[in-house]
Amino acid sequence: MVKEIERAGITVVHCCSIVPISLTVGANRIVPTVAIPHPFGDPAKTVAEERALRRQLVERALQALATPVSGQQVFS
Repeated sequence: MVKEIERAGITVVHCCSIVPISLTVGANRIVPTVAIPHPFGDPAKTVAEERALRRQLVERALQALATPVSGQQVFS
């Protein structure tokens, strides 16, 4: 789906827990997340820690969205 959206001219950031799968499907901008059942959070953390984690991941995704790339790039 990521490649089809980009073919339509819309820049996409693929946030995922398993980076090799994103690389296999050909996503250009990849942001690693926490875990499969909780990609943007960690239930073991306090509310404040989880909020900070989510903010960090979203800010990283926005940075990836604004970064020109020529090929696949993982934003760790």
